[in-house]
Amino acid sequence: MPILINNQRRKNKMAKNTKTINISISGKEGTFSSIFSKIKGEGKNSDVSKLRHLLSNEKARLLHIAKTKQPESIYKLAKLLNRDFKAVRHDIKILEEFGFIELVTSNKKNRELLRPVVDADKVVITISL
Repeated sequence: MPILINNQRRKNKMAKNTKTINISISGKEGTFSSIFSKIKGEGKNSDVSKLRHLLSNEKARLLHIAKTKQPESIYKLAKLLNRDFKAVRHDIKILEEFGFIELVTSNKKNRELLRPVVDADKVVITISL
């Protein structure tokens, strides 16, 4: 079952840039049951399994806080979320793989910081039948 991800930038009437992430899922035979049975049975490291993990409440909260609070590091984001650093780093890795977050490198007091940046405004998921 192929998953296609397409990032698009558009300007609206107010000349504001918006970024949309389009995720397309297509299955054989065009039925919901074939799509969802495949999603249930997918292996741990498959794209579909990662997509299922992507659509969690914790990741939605992480994206919202990263976009609105703009923390300067993953550590600060973990503190804002009141979550363990390793768990937040794992979630960011998945979000980065799908293009939802970009990690920007900066230096502060001889330390390298990875700043999580969310520049998407909208996510569209399409399931082809």
